[in-house]
Amino acid sequence: MNLIATCSRHLEEEACDEISEIISELGDQSPRIGKSSFSGIIWIDTKIDPFTVIQEIKKIILDEPWRMRYCHRFIPLAQTTSSTIEEIVNAVKNQTKIIKDTETYRITIEKRGSDISSKDLITAIANTIPNKVSLEFYDWNVMIQIMGGIVGVSILKEEDIVSTLKLKRDSME
Repeated sequence: MNLIATCSRHLEEEACDEISEIISELGDQSPRIGKSSFSGIIWIDTKIDPFTVIQEIKKIILDEPWRMRYCHRFIPLAQTTSSTIEEIVNAVKNQTKIIKDTETYRITIEKRGSDISSKDLITAIANTIPNKVSLEFYDWNVMIQIMGGIVGVSILKEEDIVSTLKLKRDSME
C-alpha cells in the first residue's frame, strides 16, 4: 500500500472504480485497490510513484473537476509498517533525512481501530527528530495513518496531500 484515499461512507466501491480508472490512465494497468475495514478509507498499491499520482490528480481536478466525484482526499505513504510504537518510530527515522536542520515539522496522527496512545507515539517520534516543532507554520508534516494493525508513514509537504473538495473550491475563486 503506497496511497490511501478517503471517500464518503458507503461509497467505497464507486471511489475504488474512480481511482482505478485514473491510475490505469497513468500507466499502471494492474493496481491493487480495495476497501479497508474502516468505512470511507480506500487503500491503493500502484507501481507509479504515489507523489506522481498526487500531481496528476491535481491536474485532473483543475482541468476536469467533474471527474473526481467520490474520492475526497489522497495521502501518499512512503512506508507501511506494523502498529507498534517501535516500528512506527523506525519508519519515521528512515525518512527524516529529507528534513533540513533549519526546517520545522509537526506530527499528525490519524488513528482508526487502534489503542496506541497518541501522546506516547508523538513523544517517541519527537524524541528522534532534533528539529523545532511548529504546529501552524511547519515545513514538514510527519503523517502517521494508523488503520488497525497496519500503519502508513510519510514525511510530507503540505502540497503532497490532496483534498479534492478544497482544490475544487480554491480553483473556483
